[in-house]
Amino acid sequence: MTDEERTRLASTFDTAAALYQRARPEYPAALYDHLLDVTRLLTGARLLEVGCATGKATRPLAERGFRLTCVEPGAALAAAARQNLAVHDVEVVEQRFEDWDPAGGRFPLVFAATAWHWIDPAARFRRAAEVLTADGHLALWDAVHVLPVDGDPFFEDLQEVYDELGESRPSDAVLPRPQRLPDDRSDIEASGLFDLIDITQYDWETTYDTDGYIDLLDTFSGHIAMSRSKREHLDREIRRRLALRPDGQVRRHWGAVLRIARRRPET
Repeated sequence: MTDEERTRLASTFDTAAALYQRARPEYPAALYDHLLDVTRLLTGARLLEVGCATGKATRPLAERGFRLTCVEPGAALAAAARQNLAVHDVEVVEQRFEDWDPAGGRFPLVFAATAWHWIDPAARFRRAAEVLTADGHLALWDAVHVLPVDGDPFFEDLQEVYDELGESRPSDAVLPRPQRLPDDRSDIEASGLFDLIDITQYDWETTYDTDGYIDLLDTFSGHIAMSRSKREHLDREIRRRLALRPDGQVRRHWGAVLRIARRRPET
């Protein structure tokens, strides 16, 4: 992905601020528990989140007693996060992480949930190291679609609609199986700024009715960037196909790879 494409697609999320909080999946509680086990963070510490969107990953840590500063470039997303997190000790800064000035502040943890790949690759690890304490940690994870052997066939069946719309997957693309996601350790190691200390994969399942699934799709950059006619055709096909099912629902499996790294003292 080029810098121009990354910037263009990243900007689309702000248009989905009203849908994001209810449509996007919650991350497993076990992920946060493991993160805190590994990092040994003290309750009450102030953490830094990069790209908080509406606060999906922020609230579970705030509810565990942590204070948070969140850097979110989207105006509508930042406003939604402030509203969603109003009862917690959370500061939401409307700015790009690459440009943000922490005014000398240092954090024991910098984390990003399904947001790190939108940060400038040339700057993201350096910026994280700059705002971490000497023994601070970086934690990264994403929520991606995985397909078990016995998973819902809906997605493969629907692929023919994407093909008709000229939105085909790359010819060599295959949905990964649970626990078979790449750990993407190479970018952390190549930075030379962090020591990777833990990689753990998580899998979970969510069930959507027709409106819920269409809402979910409307929070993905690729779908938001589609022309209106393509999205309307896709929505019609989803409604038609799910209406043929007795329960009218679709099962979607998710996977996340939690990567935890420690800042090297010499950085």
